[in-house]
Amino acid sequence: MQMPLQRPATVRHRTSLFHDAVAIVEHDFAAEVSLDDIARRVASSRRQLQRAYAEIGRTTFREHLTAVRMERAAELLNHNGLTVRQVANRVGYRQPAQFAKAFRRHHGASPSDFRATPRHRGQSATPALRRIPTAA
Repeated sequence: MQMPLQRPATVRHRTSLFHDAVAIVEHDFAAEVSLDDIARRVASSRRQLQRAYAEIGRTTFREHLTAVRMERAAELLNHNGLTVRQVANRVGYRQPAQFAKAFRRHHGASPSDFRATPRHRGQSATPALRRIPTAA
């Protein structure tokens, strides 16, 4: 499905909303953050922020938040002597089982297996996040 052609001002506005939201998620990923909370913080509606995520980021808020959390979790598992429970807590999961399930879905391995596998060391969890588009 092709997106309708947007006015340049609309594209700039959505790009700005998206980048502001990304910055908040990068900073507050471990907290209880929601789409509504982020929308309030960037002075936007929930729907406008959803559109910014879809059109500019080619993702959803939930997918982005999970990707950021999983990248941080991989870093913590690779470089710290924390338990899986502690890592889960530091990246915003209160239930270690929920964290393990999300981690396995994202990385294809359990947190313990990921940590034990040398090939994962130094590997970026979500390289797509590094390609966030810049403002037009």
